[in-house]
Amino acid sequence: MSIISEPYIGSTADQVPAALYILNGVAHGLFERNVFRKDLTRTATTGDPVAATPESTETVTRWQQEGKDNGSQGKSLELAHGSGLLKDLASVAVQEALSILRSIRTPRNRLERFEKTSGFVGTSMYYAKEAFFFLFMNGPRTDDYLQTSSNERKLSKPLAQAVNLLEGAVKEQEPDALFLLAEMNFFGNYTHPRNFKEAFRKYSDLASLNGNSSAQHMIGFMYATGIGGAVERDQAKALMYHTFSALGGSTKSQMTAAYRHHSGIGTPRNCNEAAYWYKQVADKAIAYARSGPPGGQSLQQKDSYRLADENGGVYGEGASVVSSGIYANRAGPNSDSHAAIDDVLEYLDLMSRKGDLKATFSLGRLHYEGTRTTKRNLRTARAYFRIVARKYWAKDGKVLTEDDGIGRVASKAAGYLGRMSLRGEGMEQSFEKALIWFKRGLANGDALCHYELGLMYLNGFGVRKDAKAASDYFKAAAEQDFTSAQTYLGRLFLDQGDISTAIRYFDLAARHGHIEAFYHLAEISNNGIGRERSCGVATAYYKLVAEKAESIHSDFAEANRAYEDGDLETALVDYMMAAEQGYESAQANVAYMLDEYKSILSVDALIPWKRQRTSLLRNTVLALIYWTRSAKQSNIDSMVKMGDYYLSGHGLVGGPDLEKAATCYQTAAETHQSAQALWNLGWIHENGIGVEQDFHLAKRFYDQALETNLEAYLPVKMALVKLRMRSFWNTVTRGNVNSIQPDPGNSHSLLSPRDPHLPQLAPESSPHPKSNTITEPKDNPPFSFSDWLSAFLNNEDPHPYYHTDDDFADPAMPGTDDYLDDIDESIIESLIILTLAAALAGLMWYRQRRQNNHRREQERQQQQQQQQSTTSPQPQQRQQGEGQRAGEVVVGAQQETQGGDHRGALVQGQQADGGFFPPPGDPGYAQWVAGGVGH
Repeated sequence: MSIISEPYIGSTADQVPAALYILNGVAHGLFERNVFRKDLTRTATTGDPVAATPESTETVTRWQQEGKDNGSQGKSLELAHGSGLLKDLASVAVQEALSILRSIRTPRNRLERFEKTSGFVGTSMYYAKEAFFFLFMNGPRTDDYLQTSSNERKLSKPLAQAVNLLEGAVKEQEPDALFLLAEMNFFGNYTHPRNFKEAFRKYSDLASLNGNSSAQHMIGFMYATGIGGAVERDQAKALMYHTFSALGGSTKSQMTAAYRHHSGIGTPRNCNEAAYWYKQVADKAIAYARSGPPGGQSLQQKDSYRLADENGGVYGEGASVVSSGIYANRAGPNSDSHAAIDDVLEYLDLMSRKGDLKATFSLGRLHYEGTRTTKRNLRTARAYFRIVARKYWAKDGKVLTEDDGIGRVASKAAGYLGRMSLRGEGMEQSFEKALIWFKRGLANGDALCHYELGLMYLNGFGVRKDAKAASDYFKAAAEQDFTSAQTYLGRLFLDQGDISTAIRYFDLAARHGHIEAFYHLAEISNNGIGRERSCGVATAYYKLVAEKAESIHSDFAEANRAYEDGDLETALVDYMMAAEQGYESAQANVAYMLDEYKSILSVDALIPWKRQRTSLLRNTVLALIYWTRSAKQSNIDSMVKMGDYYLSGHGLVGGPDLEKAATCYQTAAETHQSAQALWNLGWIHENGIGVEQDFHLAKRFYDQALETNLEAYLPVKMALVKLRMRSFWNTVTRGNVNSIQPDPGNSHSLLSPRDPHLPQLAPESSPHPKSNTITEPKDNPPFSFSDWLSAFLNNEDPHPYYHTDDDFADPAMPGTDDYLDDIDESIIESLIILTLAAALAGLMWYRQRRQNNHRREQERQQQQQQQQSTTSPQPQQRQQGEGQRAGEVVVGAQQETQGGDHRGALVQGQQADGGFFPPPGDPGYAQWVAGGVGH
């Protein structure tokens, strides 16, 4: 979207004088006006530019000689006011300014785009770079891009020279100069500081000058968002400017106007208006899709994705809808979402080298179609497809093997080789070669070959036109669920007036998101062909078609690149412009980038070297607006986040709105997709925030959160423990809150004995906050703790923790233990865990005690040996002494056995020290640790 900077070569002193640039521009002739923007709708003027004349060359030369390149070119233009050549001179000045701007390089670090790669070396270098930036190049920000004064940052000499030229041209009402200055102030192009107020003035002047649709679009955008504090948000004025811009042909404003009428932003909802504007964009999208080589352009949505999904969702991995529960986004068998694409390519290459033809074919498809992170490589794709084809066919087309598996893979490769020949992708276009490959692939019934042959016969590409043959080929491919063939068949039946059959094929293709199938269904619904007109259905289909053609009106690729480079301001602006057009993913991205409350215990503000947010990224009001718009388009995590903002009062003028927070959580919980929403509902019912306090309902929501997402086990169990304690205390103290009650059918509380003094839950409770009421008896005498204790001791009912209704035991099963079945499952789990822990602790204590005894015995023996070595008795005496000591040991052992020593009598298989477990250093110790090898 922004003007692409080119290298700035040489120092300021070495710059060529301005006259040479001007003369060079005059010599080269016309000035291409759409050089400012790649989008033709952003061209600042209409009509042919005025070519310079020889007279204007002399005037420019004289003007340059008077100015002497001292920055007074703009003043010279002002002094020359009134001359008939001023318009030509202003146009040449724009050329000169643009030439200077193109030479300015945006300052960037060489390591800025160093990305993480697979392998040990690549990973090590990546983290080394991250550590280097964190320690030495991550200082606090010294400027803010939202400063309204242009004097905050001094412009470099080339930039100042270009700005002076443009300002001088602006005084002569040159629209290109106005547009370029507005873009520089808004987007910060060519190192120019952002100044949104100045950009708004320039856009307003340009819109007033010639009704430029691009300027009107930008004014509408600034009124809609109030970005940078340039203007106050005014949705009515925003819609007005977007409408004028849409009438002028701006595709972006057409998308924005359609979305505003569809959602009722700044105007009441109007389905007909939304359908009209979405149809304008859908027509352009289909025209673009049908253009280009045979088969049309590819409109795959590769660049529009949610940033939060890359990190497991808004609430992180395991807590968000996209990464947890039964409704989590699961990767398909051909998806690389759980692995780096480099790793996938490396694995497929390894399998291909081992002779796996399916892996070779998959490599070809990856290189042919490309991914969000890798570009297409047609030459490499053709090489892989040919490797597969040569395993099955010789050069003359003779089949080399009868293996059906190889034949099917080779036919798929032949289909892609034929498609590349037909479209001229990676090779010279040749209908003859394409026909040969397609006919080879027909031998094994490849769907792509059938479809492409139908396309050739339908349009006469290298063959005679034959609609009947084309329909036969399309039908054969459609029977294999090939969406493009189903769409073409639908078109053929629609042309013949068979509406029902056409709709059936369009519906089949729409299941897989085929853009043209959606378009035809929208046209049928909008015009009431073969069915009653449905504006809502038509608008929904038109919206799908318009949003799939993101390449013609959105800048997701530039936004993604800026986000990856760390240029968050540029990424935010680009995402915001797509969000205004109605892209849910862009709305979620804007809200996610503006969200400052990702963590309750955030320490970013406490770290002095942590990069702080600019004022552009600190806007909780806009964050809430885009969370809301994303939630309206069925983003459950955004709905929960919207409730968080209402609960905390972020982005609200009047403070927290607890009722709206509860409504957001309730709406998100109704889908049974968000465990976070269910947990939040349990929390607000437990604490009575925005709803009536109800412990029973809180428990139900906590239980549902665990049922929705098993990964929420720990927070749910911890919340239930606290909830049961609060409910117990509420029951004991005769509180007014509805305590936890038994399941339907039980007549008393789970936490208290049945007592007439206690409040009872109304029958048939429902999750609605107001559906549970506590029925109080007419006579309610004081109920003290002693009264409760007396009622508890005299109560003949079963223990409150036991279920009275035996719902789980099978009466026909002999030996059923009713007592155990009545015990709460959680209590059983707790008892088992405590028992095992106690047993483990006892074993550890016993083992430690035996080891200590063994160590003391060894120390005693070593001391005795040392004493014996010091006395050094004669050999004969030593033998007698040893015999005597041996007898003493035996006698002592017998005495210990008879006397009941704490070690007990020796048992068969027991060690000499009296321990069952071998001590460390014993030959059998390793076997005992390993679990008893040989037993």
